[in-house]
Amino acid sequence: MCQPAWAAARTEAVRLQALRTLRRVRDRIDREYTRPLDVPALARTAGLPAGTLHRTFTQAYGMTPHAFVTTLRTARGRTA
Repeated sequence: MCQPAWAAARTEAVRLQALRTLRRVRDRIDREYTRPLDVPALARTAGLPAGTLHRTFTQAYGMTPHAFVTTLRTARGRTA
């Protein structure tokens, strides 16, 4: 039988791995914001289905990947 602490540790490990994956996606957007980016391409590089990437990115960062790219482009355009 599984100890409750083991289940909690496993759940936390899965959550942290998902956040690392989302951080890599966000870093890629940050590096390549001037190039055409789409959610399916980002999802392929992250190894996730597009819907899962969209949902988890929105939950983690409070905006969709498309909105994040648009906000980044706008902000960088003002400073350039």
